[in-house]
Amino acid sequence: MIRYLPLVVGIVGGLALLANRMVTANLTSSQSRADALGILLSAVLILIGLLWQQVQPKLPEAVTLVGEEGFEIAENLPEAVKTELAWASHILLTNTVTKVVAVYYDRQTILRRGILGKSKQVNIGTIAQRVMKTQKPVYLVKLELYPGRVEFDYLPENTQGVIVQPLGEKGVMVLGASAPRSYTKQDENWVTAIADKLAYNLDKYQ
Repeated sequence: MIRYLPLVVGIVGGLALLANRMVTANLTSSQSRADALGILLSAVLILIGLLWQQVQPKLPEAVTLVGEEGFEIAENLPEAVKTELAWASHILLTNTVTKVVAVYYDRQTILRRGILGKSKQVNIGTIAQRVMKTQKPVYLVKLELYPGRVEFDYLPENTQGVIVQPLGEKGVMVLGASAPRSYTKQDENWVTAIADKLAYNLDKYQ
């Protein structure tokens, strides 16, 4: 509501000055100057209110993801890799808007954590294949708009935004959020840094 305050005050103030002018029979020069100043201040407040709507856009609304919270990790991994996966997923879930993390590496799903989808296996579809081939992440800001969303059946069905991050040429890390367009540039930098560290350690212990 604070973002609308200057706009509301400016409009109310302007209307009050207009009403006062209409009911006043004889205007003095000092009152005219005061009215002019009041109108100017109201106009400034209205302008500030309109600018705030552009500078501070409304944040996207989050949904409650459909699924059960869980933590699944492949049993055949070295303990050092399990620790690394647990650390990386915890950091992402607690320091970004991420609600679910899935990791696919060397032809197997090695981690699912957060709000889990129905499928237990990461489906390597067209998008994930392109990410591994190009070594460039893909950020689907509003998942429902993309036909390729069908490959993310291992995420909650109402996942709003998805980042597919490469883990070298052997895997991907997939992050799901509960609101569209919710990852900031800083979040994306965090994801890249953590993915690079994770990819290094996965390659080291494989």
